[in-house]
Amino acid sequence: MSASELKELKKQLEELLEKKFIRPSVSPWGAP
Repeated sequence: MSASELKELKKQLEELLEKKFIRPSVSPWGAP
């Protein structure tokens, strides 16, 4: 994954967090 793709992904995740579609995980396990 390139730096620009990572930047875009972070931006999209932040937008979803703001809209409450997702929330930060409290699980110690990451997604595959």
